[in-house]
Amino acid sequence: MKESQPQAEVTLEETRPEAFSMLLNYLYTGRASLSSAREEVLLDFLGLAHRYGLQPLEDSTSEFLRTILHTHNVCLVFDVASLYCLSALSAACCAYMDRRAPEVLASDGFLTLSKTALLTLLRRDSFAASEKEIFQALCHWSRQNGEGRATQEVMAAVRLPLMSLTEMLNVVRPSGLLNPDDLLDAIKTRSESRDMDLNYRGMLIPEENIATMKYGAQVVKGELKSALLDGDTQNYDLDHGFSRHPIEEDGRAGLQIKLGQASIINHIRILLWDRDSRSYSYYIEVSMDELDWVRVVDHSKYLCRSWQNLFFTPRVARYVRVVGTHNTVNKVFHLVAFECMFTHRSFTLEKGILVPNENVATIAACSSVIEGVSRSRNALLNGDTRNYDWDSGYTCHQLGSGAIVIQLAQPYTIGSLRLLLWDCDERSYSYYIEVSTNQQQWTKVVDRTKVPCRSWQTLKFDKQPASFIRIVGTNNTANEVFHCVHFECPTQLDTEVKDGSLGQASPFESSSTSQNPRPMQPSRTHSLLPSQPSSSSSSTSSQPHL
Repeated sequence: MKESQPQAEVTLEETRPEAFSMLLNYLYTGRASLSSAREEVLLDFLGLAHRYGLQPLEDSTSEFLRTILHTHNVCLVFDVASLYCLSALSAACCAYMDRRAPEVLASDGFLTLSKTALLTLLRRDSFAASEKEIFQALCHWSRQNGEGRATQEVMAAVRLPLMSLTEMLNVVRPSGLLNPDDLLDAIKTRSESRDMDLNYRGMLIPEENIATMKYGAQVVKGELKSALLDGDTQNYDLDHGFSRHPIEEDGRAGLQIKLGQASIINHIRILLWDRDSRSYSYYIEVSMDELDWVRVVDHSKYLCRSWQNLFFTPRVARYVRVVGTHNTVNKVFHLVAFECMFTHRSFTLEKGILVPNENVATIAACSSVIEGVSRSRNALLNGDTRNYDWDSGYTCHQLGSGAIVIQLAQPYTIGSLRLLLWDCDERSYSYYIEVSTNQQQWTKVVDRTKVPCRSWQTLKFDKQPASFIRIVGTNNTANEVFHCVHFECPTQLDTEVKDGSLGQASPFESSSTSQNPRPMQPSRTHSLLPSQPSSSSSSTSSQPHL
C-alpha cells in the first residue's frame, strides 16, 4: 500500500523485471505465455505467484514445469519447489531424479542444490545410484559450497555399509571428509549384519510390472523358463504355457527371477496352473545377493489356486524366487505367470495374510464352489441376487448329507460374511458356517442352528484366516434341503449383525419376495427337493426342477 504515500516509486526486492512484466500481464489479461519464457524466468515467475498468493497461477506454472523437466534443469526446479513447499512439483522432480540418478549426480545442477533439497534427495531409498557415485558427487558439492558443518551433514547421508571395503579404503578414506571412526563403524555394520538388513537403495517404478523383458528381467532357475515372463495368461494347457520345478522336501528347487536392477517392490501377482481343480502351496523369498533370502509371502500351509494377489512390506530386491511346497495332484509346481511391482494401493496384513476390503468370493477373484448342487456352476458367486425362483438361481445340499463349500483363491483374513437364503415363500432355515485353510481343520465361526433364519444374513465374527468356507444347513421348515442364493465375504454392507443376535430375517435387509422375477406359487405343494446328492457333489451337478 506504499503508493498511498507521497512517493514516486516503489522498489520490489528480489524481483526481476522480466518475470514481473509477465505477472502484470497475467493480472490484467488472465493469460501468461509460459512456453516462450526462459527457464530461469519461469522460476522467478513461479516465485512471484507464490509470494502474492496467486494459487491458480502457481498451480499452472508448476504443472508446466513438470512437463519440461530434464537432467540439466531438474535440480534447479527441485530447489525452488522445496523452497516454496510445492509438494506435487517436488514429487515430480524426485521421481524424475530417481530414475536418472547417475546422470543427475554428474550434472552441473546437482552442485547448485541447497543443503535441505540435497538431504531430501539423498534420504530417499528410491534414489537408485551406487553409494560410490553418491559419495563422489558429494565431494564435488562440498568443494563447490565450502567445507564445513553443511558438508558433515550431507556426508552423514551416505550409506557407507553399502560400499565395499575396497571403496571405503580407496575412495572414502583418502578424501578426509569422514571421521575414521565412521568408517570403522560402517565396516563393523557390514560384517555383522545380514545382507538383507542393510539399507539398500532401489529403483521405484510405481504401478508397473517390472518382471518383464522391457526392464531386463529374466528367469534364471526352473524348467521351461521362457513361458513365465512372456505375458501370455490365456494360452496354456497340460503341455505348454507354464514354468515348473519338482517339489522337494529341502526346498532347494524353485523358480527364480532376476530383475533388471535392484528395485523396491511390495506387490506380486502369480498365476498358478488352474486347468483343473488342483491346489498348490508355496512361499516367496527375495534377495539382493542370492545368498541371504527373506521370505515375504508364506502360503506353505495353505491351499491356493489360480491368480494370487500378494502384498508385503516394501523391500529392495534383485532376485525373487517362488518355491512350491505342495500340489494336490502330483509332485510338480506349475506357474503360468509372474508379475511384481510397487503399488501405492493401501492394504492390510494380519500375520502375513491379506485382509480384504472388497468381496473376494467372486468368479473374477478366482473363487469357486467345490461342493454343492446347482443348475449353473458358481451360481452362488455370480453376484446375481434378483434372478432366482423355484427352479434355478440357487445352490443346495441335502440336510444331514454334505454341505456347500466355497474355495477362495488364496488365504484371506476375514471377519464377516453375507449370504442370501432362498426366500420365495415363508420357509426358514437353520445352519452353521465353518472356515478352514486346508480342508482338514475347521473352525466354526457362525452358529445359527438354534434360530429360524430367512432371506439375507449379514454375519460378523472374530477374524480368522480362511481359504475354504463351509455352509452346513441343519433345518428347513419346508423340506429336507438347504438352499442358498448368494454368498460374499467380507460383507459389502456397512451394517452388521453380531453372531448370536440374528433370529429371522436380518433387520436391515428386506425379506420381501417382490425382487424375484417369477411369481410365487403358494397354491402348489411342491418342495425344493433335489435328488439325493452325496457330500462330494460338484457344483456342476444337474439340479432337478421342483
